[in-house]
Amino acid sequence: MKTEVSQLNEYLVLNLIGRLDTVQAPALEKKMLEILDQGHDKIILDCKEMDYISSSGLRIFLIAQKRMMGISGTLRICNLQSNIGEVFEISGFSLIFSIYPDLESAIIN
Repeated sequence: MKTEVSQLNEYLVLNLIGRLDTVQAPALEKKMLEILDQGHDKIILDCKEMDYISSSGLRIFLIAQKRMMGISGTLRICNLQSNIGEVFEISGFSLIFSIYPDLESAIIN
């Protein structure tokens, strides 16, 4: 998995590329915790190029969401591919996260 980070308006956008599996999850977790420790309180996870997520990956999303809730921050997810969207639906994660169809919607709403 590759992660590209950019600033767009007041949001820090993480573009997640590739597979988020048990092997790749620790690196993303480390990066997410570093970003959160730096005080970023408005983050968008752009999953347009993420083609797989394991339970380890879902755990990282959940950790980030809990941390953001603790600081009254905003964590948004956008561009979920249909197979990953199904995982979020089945697991109940679609009720926990703010999910948007595209990056523009995530920024505007």
